[in-house]
Amino acid sequence: MKRNAVEYSLKAEKQKFPITKIYSSQDSADFARQFYFDDISIYESSFIILMNQANIAIGYAKISQGGVSSTIVDVRLIAKYAVESLAASVILIHNHPSGNLTFSNNDTRMAKQVSSGLNTLGIKLCDSIVICENGYVSMRDEGLL
Repeated sequence: MKRNAVEYSLKAEKQKFPITKIYSSQDSADFARQFYFDDISIYESSFIILMNQANIAIGYAKISQGGVSSTIVDVRLIAKYAVESLAASVILIHNHPSGNLTFSNNDTRMAKQVSSGLNTLGIKLCDSIVICENGYVSMRDEGLL
């Protein structure tokens, strides 16, 4: 049986978000709230913010959507979006619908795996942030990254 090759291409859709320079974890959380909408308190989902060398957000991507208490993050998907967008760095963001602003052991392990995977490609994981309706917490700010 003859198999056909697949052409892969980067599909980017413009959004109405202003170009934003990320100076702090607060800037990251504020930027993320633009695409979390009402689902922030319903189910857990993970996004990445893609940044250029000057820490300007050049895009974002939804990485996963899970249930009310967990979601699975695949490092390969994060790397795919980072490489295709030519991002110099990435910020990983996920929410805790419970409102709990504490990093779980899985959150910490996941951030280290993502950091290691991206580092191999010369891409920096700047931060891993958990957001809730009324706040956020940053691994970078807490000295965990």
